[in-house]
Amino acid sequence: MSYTVDEYRREVSAKKILVVGMGRSGIAAVKELHKLGATVTAQDINTVDKLDPKFITYLDREAIEYYFGSIPEHMDVFDMVVLSPGVNPNLDFLVDGRNAGVEIIGELEMAFRLSRGKYVAITGTNGKTTTTSLVGKIFEEAGRKSTVVGNIGIAAISKVQDSTDDEWMIAEASSFQLETISEFKPVVSAILNFTPDHLNRHGNMDAYGACKVAIASNQTEDEYMIVNYDDKACLALSRATKAKVVPFSRQESLGFGAYLEDGYIVIRDENGIVHQICNSEELKIIGDHNIENALAAAAISFFAGIDCEAISDAIEKFPGVEHRIEYCGVVDGVKFYNDSKGTNVEASIIALKALKENIILIAGGDGKAQDFTELSENLAGRVKSIVLLGRAAKDIEKAATVAGFTSIYFENDMNDCVKKALSLAAEGDKVLLSPACASWDMYDNYEQRGEHFKSCVNLLLR
Repeated sequence: MSYTVDEYRREVSAKKILVVGMGRSGIAAVKELHKLGATVTAQDINTVDKLDPKFITYLDREAIEYYFGSIPEHMDVFDMVVLSPGVNPNLDFLVDGRNAGVEIIGELEMAFRLSRGKYVAITGTNGKTTTTSLVGKIFEEAGRKSTVVGNIGIAAISKVQDSTDDEWMIAEASSFQLETISEFKPVVSAILNFTPDHLNRHGNMDAYGACKVAIASNQTEDEYMIVNYDDKACLALSRATKAKVVPFSRQESLGFGAYLEDGYIVIRDENGIVHQICNSEELKIIGDHNIENALAAAAISFFAGIDCEAISDAIEKFPGVEHRIEYCGVVDGVKFYNDSKGTNVEASIIALKALKENIILIAGGDGKAQDFTELSENLAGRVKSIVLLGRAAKDIEKAATVAGFTSIYFENDMNDCVKKALSLAAEGDKVLLSPACASWDMYDNYEQRGEHFKSCVNLLLR
């Protein structure tokens, strides 16, 4: 940046800013920008009656103008627009603003400009939340001042006022957030993997990939980009960066980077010295995908300057994250797992591979224009029956039937799905909620869906 944080904060205080999308990050942006003195206007596609009444009270009390269920008539009255991640930047009124010379950025970009300290940024189709949470725990173990923010559920902009020069912001970054960055520049970035997702928003894999690799677009030779060596599509994205590329691999020994050696997670540094981190068999998080997440987290932390002992201690103690192959209890010898964060085909395949066999799968939701062929090809030998719900249920059934899988059932709500799954299971089986779909057709977010699943399981435990 060619300006200091204090200079930019003063500049923002004199601007007229439209914040679009009143989700978690949009609400935080309105409040933080208002605190800085900016003239803020809020906009959302939903009408007032569908938004948080406490937030409406706040807007009225602070005399903040808003357009709910409508859009501003003239976009050229604003100096800039700040978008929530869920808002498509190509909406007509935003295009009008861009054509009028209005700067349009995302909440993460604005947070970066207003924040002190340094950023670690983690993206990828799957594993972001687990890896980001683990990196946060490693920094905590090392005594580094750090805050975990971003797509993980805490708006980065909500932490800018308290940020300090010695602080690290550990950010989970989605493709939606990276779509609207311009100056965002982490010290360490990471792309964990790259498989089809959000194609209903991005249109094709090239556009989706361009969003992902934007995470490193402003990095220099003095900074690091961690990338999955085993995912060749992911590895190819790293060619676009000037940063020093650090590969991690579960499958091969590397001359530089993080990999497995005799079952141990190790890092070979720039001088060729091998640092042993921990035994991968001692991880509390299950599945090969979580070994990859641990390798990535170890590499991110090591090249951010964390010592190996802190990395090892944190990885060995890490229990995993909520809604990602989360154990929920056992009923009549049947174990229940909540993988509501499995919002795409690849994520659900990962969960199936982690639990291995004798699975009753609950799936379905908003399919995001995905092809369910690969999911269906991974059912045989692992899944005994599928219970489907939501908008994509018929699409999944069609793909499964083509693959020769016929033990398929339909239910209308989560409680009936859980009951049906239990009735289909035998002692020793596993019921897995891993929807392979977003939650937006029935729930506000995947967390709400996962909580509902757990509450349904809890009713059976009583």
